[in-house]
Amino acid sequence: MTLSTDDRRQLRIRIRRERRALSDLQQRIASRKLCANLRSMQAFSRAKRIAVYLASDGEIDLKPLIALCWKLGKSVYLPVLHPVRHNRLWFTPYTAETKLSNNRYKILEPALKQPGAPAYALDMVLMPLVAFDADCNRMGMGGGYYDRTFAFTLARQGLKGPKLVGMAHDFQRVEKLSLADWDVPLKAVVTDQKHYGAV
Repeated sequence: MTLSTDDRRQLRIRIRRERRALSDLQQRIASRKLCANLRSMQAFSRAKRIAVYLASDGEIDLKPLIALCWKLGKSVYLPVLHPVRHNRLWFTPYTAETKLSNNRYKILEPALKQPGAPAYALDMVLMPLVAFDADCNRMGMGGGYYDRTFAFTLARQGLKGPKLVGMAHDFQRVEKLSLADWDVPLKAVVTDQKHYGAV
């Protein structure tokens, strides 16, 4: 099934509304379950440099997971809107002391825009998404930031590089998403219920 532009827009609206409707308690429970599911994965145990995100718009919250990464001595990075390259991200170190400020989308990011790890040097990238399917196809917010940033992985199938893993509530899964040529596939999607794909 190929979704039209209007179908994709309607799907984004519906799922974002469902995410925002979750109570604080539902979000906390989902977050803890996702953390446990990801922690059980061998790829997470091996990863030393992990990119995360700070939840907004009802996205599943990674705060318990971030705290776990710090406790385990993993280096944690946050995406920052690239100051020069249009619609791309770079990744800045994130610690408990990092000062944060809103970017132009009202998403928190490190206030000090210092480059940290280049995208190709990360071990694992935990990415937000709006919708996904069981084949780990991802629909984001539509800006293409992650797709542009990790486009280099399309030419490196099977080669060493960051493991791209989607983070979601399980209800964000849909029957099938069609990929455009520029869409970067995920290795796996982890939800509060289970994980899809393999890393």
